[in-house]
Amino acid sequence: MTDFIDQAIAGNGLVAAFQQVVELPSETVVGYEALARWPSLDNPSPIDIFDRAAKTGRLDRLDELCIRAATQGAVQRKFTPGVLLLVNCEPATPAVDPTADADVMRAAGAFRLTFEITERGLLTNPRALLRKVAALRALGFAIALDDIGSHPDSLVLLDVVAPDILKLDMGLVQRQPDRMHARTVAGIIAHHERTGAVICAEGIETADHLEQALAYGATLGQGNWFGAPGEVTSTPKPFDWPARRTPCPPAAHHSTMDLAIAGLPTRTVRKQTLTALSHHIGGIAATAQNAPIVLATLHPDEHLDLHTEQMYSAIAERSPLVAVFGRNSLSGFGPRVRGVTLHRDDPLLRESTLLVLGPETACGLIARERPSPAVHSVDAEKRRYDMVITYDHQRVTAAARPLLDRLV
Repeated sequence: MTDFIDQAIAGNGLVAAFQQVVELPSETVVGYEALARWPSLDNPSPIDIFDRAAKTGRLDRLDELCIRAATQGAVQRKFTPGVLLLVNCEPATPAVDPTADADVMRAAGAFRLTFEITERGLLTNPRALLRKVAALRALGFAIALDDIGSHPDSLVLLDVVAPDILKLDMGLVQRQPDRMHARTVAGIIAHHERTGAVICAEGIETADHLEQALAYGATLGQGNWFGAPGEVTSTPKPFDWPARRTPCPPAAHHSTMDLAIAGLPTRTVRKQTLTALSHHIGGIAATAQNAPIVLATLHPDEHLDLHTEQMYSAIAERSPLVAVFGRNSLSGFGPRVRGVTLHRDDPLLRESTLLVLGPETACGLIARERPSPAVHSVDAEKRRYDMVITYDHQRVTAAARPLLDRLV
């Protein structure tokens, strides 16, 4: 079996199988998802193939081969012009260059070519993910996020990735929700309400699954209820994107803190007030129903007390990502907190920042110490800060991007 997997990684026997995507509730076919398959190698598991490729340093090449097979197959089958074409890609591999592959160019010209970011390793390399999404958007491609609900990473990254299509994991559709599933569904619906992103339900195989998908607000569906991969049950029609309520982020992969907080009122606060508000926001992160990501920057003159270090460590026990950025030693937070040392000239070191971002939670505190004769005083009573605080999802997301861009 290992030999078959290695052959599959090399592209031997690779073909694309296409599963219909239907509009709900009409069940009209409006597109296809390309699925990588290796029938001549006795169909080894795609999960096993991609896992081995990642462990052996061959994931970039495998991803490229699968994209090529998907677009080539779609062109050869002469699907209806304007249909949705979902092509899977890994979150941290280089973005496709359509000018380097004629089939990708033809598929982009003929269909609504959308790159579907898989759930594997979304937070392994946030910089690579953000830059890939930005590069694809700059080329005019839409973005789907796969299997939302199968792992906490996909849920907390909804605002950061800002996908055009939210793909519900089949586990949400195929069974009645427990409390954890209900929280996930609520987070997805909240994001849809903010942005207008399309909800697509996967794994619909029965009438009950279809009912569940419709209850969650899905307007696109996939699954054997509508036909197995390779089966066409009706004449497809072109897919029209609905208008988004919130525009996708600009193609640039980063933003600045100044842009994120532009127009917000600045408040002058004492050190004790700043610390108390930071602990309050930390408490919001610690008690949020859907655990958010937490990102913090430390000014070089800042030294965290034991209570604050313990707060970050406790949040990290349930959060998909807690990262602290600074110049000084960042080893006191425990193994689950990612400490990131910044260059002394990094503009992020000008502020002390605490950001909490999840599907239903957004809090941001950004403070800069005011220049005064006592700026380095150990006497906290003499220290004053210009502080901005916001609970706006878009602003907190914009502030989070330059931090995530430094995580590799």
